[in-house]
Amino acid sequence: MKLPIIRQFYQTQTPENLEKTLEVLEAFCEFRGATEEDLNVVGELITNICGALEVHNNVKNGLSEKDALNGFAQKVLGSIDK
Repeated sequence: MKLPIIRQFYQTQTPENLEKTLEVLEAFCEFRGATEEDLNVVGELITNICGALEVHNNVKNGLSEKDALNGFAQKVLGSIDK
């Protein structure tokens, strides 16, 4: 998870574009020829895209961009600590 990338995705992409990209990346993960390295890169991209989608949703529901970004980061870090 990289907060600057999530911020850029949030600021430059619509939720619809992010969802379409997410579908393509998820389909790529099912490809038998994908290497471990490929899957690690795609996994990082998926996490960042999901973060941007969550930020879009939280801003739509009234949070500021900063609070939405920080909230997602805390959520991810909290799940790692468990």
